[in-house]
Amino acid sequence: MIGPVFVDANVFVYAYDTRFPNKQELARAWLAHVWAEQIGRTSFQVISEFYTTVTRKLKPGLRPDDAWYQAVRLLEWQPQTIDKSVLQRAREIEQRHRLSWWDSMIVAAAQLQDCSLLLTEDLHDGATFGSVTVRSPFTLSVDEPRAAYEVPAFVSRHPPRGRPRKQAVAR
Repeated sequence: MIGPVFVDANVFVYAYDTRFPNKQELARAWLAHVWAEQIGRTSFQVISEFYTTVTRKLKPGLRPDDAWYQAVRLLEWQPQTIDKSVLQRAREIEQRHRLSWWDSMIVAAAQLQDCSLLLTEDLHDGATFGSVTVRSPFTLSVDEPRAAYEVPAFVSRHPPRGRPRKQAVAR
């Protein structure tokens, strides 16, 4: 099982966007996976963006009651609130990585929820921000998420320091 996965608004939107059937299928597969594994994380910023996009920008969009139902379901993921810690972390990320303010808020929310994976189409696929790795749900297979972003175990190429250990003599 993989650790917590932060899901950005575009993944939720594509799950309802019939104009892009391939992306819709992949978004739905990822959402089904994170729901089943109970590893989904998000933020109130993402939920707000999702609701606005699917009710006002998506053609055909969702009825407000249907979009609201989906937004309320996401409260089970205990979304990150926009508070002082998110704002401070976002500012640090914005300055260090030169991301937009809104993207910095997403990365900050993912970091504060100890997510190892951030699913979004809006940031560079494969970028890392601290312990968070960005992956596009449209290039990363839901069947093999772990190997695509986990850091392999460190193996030193140098011999250990100090005296060599004595080998046990077989009798």
